[in-house]
Amino acid sequence: MSERLRPRDLALLAEETPTTPAHNATVEIFECAESGFDHDRLVELIRDRISFVPRYRQRLQQVPGRVANPVWVDDEHFDLAYHVRRSALPRPGTQDQLRELVARIVSRPLDRTRPLWEIYLVEGLAGGRVALLSKAHQVLVDGAETVDLGQLLLDVQPEPKVLGGDEWMPQRGPTSAAMLVDAARDSLTDPRTVLDTARGTTGSLLRAAEATAGTAGRIVGGLAGRRPQRDGALGGPLSQQRRIVTVETRLQDYRKVRDVHGGTVNDVILATITGGLRAWLMTRDESLRGFRRIRAVVPVSVIDTELEATSLGSQIAAHYVDLPVGEASPVVRLHQVSYSFQVHKETGRGVAANRLAGIAGFAPTTFHAIGSRVAAREVRRGYQLSVTNVPGPQSALYAAGARMVASYPVHPLVQGHPLAVGVTSYDGGVFYGITADRDQLPDADLLGTCISEALDELLDTANGGRSRARRGRRTSGTSGPTGATGPTGAVTSGTPDRPDRPARPRGSRS
Repeated sequence: MSERLRPRDLALLAEETPTTPAHNATVEIFECAESGFDHDRLVELIRDRISFVPRYRQRLQQVPGRVANPVWVDDEHFDLAYHVRRSALPRPGTQDQLRELVARIVSRPLDRTRPLWEIYLVEGLAGGRVALLSKAHQVLVDGAETVDLGQLLLDVQPEPKVLGGDEWMPQRGPTSAAMLVDAARDSLTDPRTVLDTARGTTGSLLRAAEATAGTAGRIVGGLAGRRPQRDGALGGPLSQQRRIVTVETRLQDYRKVRDVHGGTVNDVILATITGGLRAWLMTRDESLRGFRRIRAVVPVSVIDTELEATSLGSQIAAHYVDLPVGEASPVVRLHQVSYSFQVHKETGRGVAANRLAGIAGFAPTTFHAIGSRVAAREVRRGYQLSVTNVPGPQSALYAAGARMVASYPVHPLVQGHPLAVGVTSYDGGVFYGITADRDQLPDADLLGTCISEALDELLDTANGGRSRARRGRRTSGTSGPTGATGPTGAVTSGTPDRPDRPARPRGSRS
């Protein structure tokens, strides 16, 4: 019998619209001059390891009459060449050109008639590098039944392990009659099936009504000659286009700030984002009075048996932080952020960053996927921004012999939230991936610059004001024609290699 889609996953599907496609993406950069990493080797690598994530060869099939939730079935026409694609930039391709291409690709929704994932090998980058862009739907990667394929493609040594693949033969999909019989059997043997179906149907109708009401309101406003109301930099209706901004910084800079001022690396990263938001908002026509604090949802890794289990050794829970963008002092901002995490640390449920960084493979891709699901679930609680920080391994990883030198998360946006921030630490670097709505935030690239300068500001305080060298590299991209991407991942406190000292909370200065 095929596995039935769970209600929480059905809700994710029902909430997906052309302006809010619900897939996560990751952009990884590889040095491949000596390895010969190319499209053929990528296909070979995926063919060797896809058997460890069988859902990557399955698609969703509706039950006739929608009397039960959809089921996962093998795709009888599965074509690896469709999912593993090849693209190129005009040589020598720049980072800006890469981000523009990424924005175009992540803006396109996935085809629901096929397995819900795609991978692009992008050639032509300067320096003989290539980029790997992967996108997978939120219902595909849940961390429980399925981890992200990207977690399985990387090795700790240049010589790839040969795992052998499998001689996969798809099972024939169930007939309509068989699906109805299975639905009836499930309803009789498991009462939760009826309840899940009712919840899914009711939720779909309510979400459709909300969407219709919102559309009608915008139409009426247009007929009356009024432009749709905007909610400032961190709210408002989304378009079908995105901007992608990336920032590369060094982990040692965050450790230095932590060693001087206390707290954790996670606290320093959030304080850096806070300072970047403050400076960015001050460049706009909006007053900081409306943004004294920005309510952020920051998914955290915890040990909690009451939450949905994952295969990664911990659960992911939503944690809310009020980012103090109205505070002028970078040190006070850091201590206020640290204090907001103190209660979470004292519960004893938190998971150390070095434990997460030591998970086999490249677990950040899976943690970001789970975190985005948490953010989507929490959207009705009224947060303004989703932020995800996932610690990764602090040694080099390889794909078919090519060394990975950077990894940028790209999260999906949820309705009414034109900005999301993801952060991944890996091999001595801290990599920011910022997703922004193209129409709402045409100046999103400036936010990347402000984040780099906010880190410099914190470093300046750690250095006693002696020097202020530019530490981060900011690069931004423009969007493509259709679709979206979006928010959140999994945040943990600490660093990958040593415990952190708690910050001493201090008062705010106005």
